[in-house]
Amino acid sequence: MLDINKLVMAENMAPCEADDFLNGLEPWSEDSARAKAREEGIELTDSHMDVICYLRDHYAECGAAPNARTLLKAMEAAYIDQGGRKFLYSLFPRGPVTQGCRLAGLPIPAGNADPSFGSVH
Repeated sequence: MLDINKLVMAENMAPCEADDFLNGLEPWSEDSARAKAREEGIELTDSHMDVICYLRDHYAECGAAPNARTLLKAMEAAYIDQGGRKFLYSLFPRGPVTQGCRLAGLPIPAGNADPSFGSVH
């Protein structure tokens, strides 16, 4: 089970400590991501896996994102040549941050699914 204190400390974490932080998450494998994706009606392609691996690498280097907007901007910049936000939403229709993090086995950034904003997910 993930320790909430680790999430709180992630923002102040040095890059060398980030690998230890990622290793503290529940076990993840490509097969588990594919199984979760099938449950959500998605068949993972190489493009999906590239984004999922990007999310895991970003998390290992930077720790937990302070919010979903920051993470989405980083993802858009990384995939600008493929179409940025439009490309990411074509892969993950329920949101590249929410669905991507869930499939990558990562915690979803705070404030990402706020019912007060009419979120349907």
